[in-house]
Amino acid sequence: MEAPIRIGTRGSKLALWQANWVKTALETRCRQTAVEIVKIKTKGDKILDVPLAKVGGKGLFVKEIEQALLEGRIDLAVHSMKDMPADVPAGLVIGAVPEREKPHDVLIAKDGKKLEDLPQGSSIGTSSLRRAAQILHLRPDLVIRPLRGNLDTRLKKLAGGRMDAIILAAAGICRLGLEDRVSEYLATDRVIPAVGQGALCIEIRQDDPKIGPLAAALDHEPTRLVVEAERAFLARLEGGCQVPIAAHGRLIDGGLELTGMISSLDGTHMIRDRLSGSPGQGRQLGVELATGLLARGGSQILEQLKRDETPFS
Repeated sequence: MEAPIRIGTRGSKLALWQANWVKTALETRCRQTAVEIVKIKTKGDKILDVPLAKVGGKGLFVKEIEQALLEGRIDLAVHSMKDMPADVPAGLVIGAVPEREKPHDVLIAKDGKKLEDLPQGSSIGTSSLRRAAQILHLRPDLVIRPLRGNLDTRLKKLAGGRMDAIILAAAGICRLGLEDRVSEYLATDRVIPAVGQGALCIEIRQDDPKIGPLAAALDHEPTRLVVEAERAFLARLEGGCQVPIAAHGRLIDGGLELTGMISSLDGTHMIRDRLSGSPGQGRQLGVELATGLLARGGSQILEQLKRDETPFS
C-alpha cells in the first residue's frame, strides 16, 4: 500500500462534508491508496466573538491549512473558495475547482417571510459587510446584527430569539440537506454573491507529480472559468471581508457574463456594472470590470471604508 493521501480541512460540519466529498472522489480514482482527513483549526475558528472584518478578513480560514500543506503535513487542502485570498502563497496552486453549488445567499426567517415582507425594523444576522450593505440598500429600515460561528451555531442563534432572520450561503445549506429551512433564495441580481461563493478550492503544492493529476481530474472547467474571472476582480480591488465588494460570473449563450459591485457600508452609495466576453477572457473581464467601478467612484468608496469603523461591534 502507498502512503495515504492526507486532506487538510477545517473541522466544522460543512468543511468535513466538503472534505469527505473530495475523499470519496479520490478513492474512486486511486483504490489502492488510503485517503485520510486531517482536521486543522484556523484563526477564524478560534476567534468567534469578533467580526471577521475586525480580525483580518480573508485568509482567516485558510492560513494554518496552507502552512500544513507547505510543510508536507498534508497533501492537499479543501477550502470554500469564498474564503480564499486573491493571492496564493508561493509554492502552492489551485489544483482544481469542482462543479459549483448554488452561489446565492439565502434568507432564513423565523416565520418564513421573504425579505420584502419582513416588518419594518426587523433584525437580520450577518457579519458579512457585503451582505449587510446590499440588504440595507434594498431595505434601509432593517437592523443588522453581528453573527459569527459555523452554520449550526448561526441557526441556533436564530432559534434562540436574538434576531428575526439570518443570511447564509445557499451552498452550505444545500450540502447539509437543510433546504427546508430556507425562506428565500436571494436572486444574484439583487444580492450579488461573494467571489467564489458556492465553489470549492482544492489547493495543492506546485508541480506535485502525484497529487497534481489526481486533483486535475476533479476540476470542472465551466466553474473554473467563471471563478477565475471573479478572483481577477477581487485581485484588482485587493479586497476581502473588510470591504463590501461582490462579483458573480456565469456562462450564458456561449459567453461569460460578469457582474460586480462596490458599496459603502450602509448601502447608500453602491456602484454596479456588468461586462460580457468570451469564456477565455475571464481574467481580463475581471480586471476591466473592477477598473471601471474604481473609475466611477469606487476608489472614493474604498478610501472612505479605510477610515470608517465597521458597523458591527
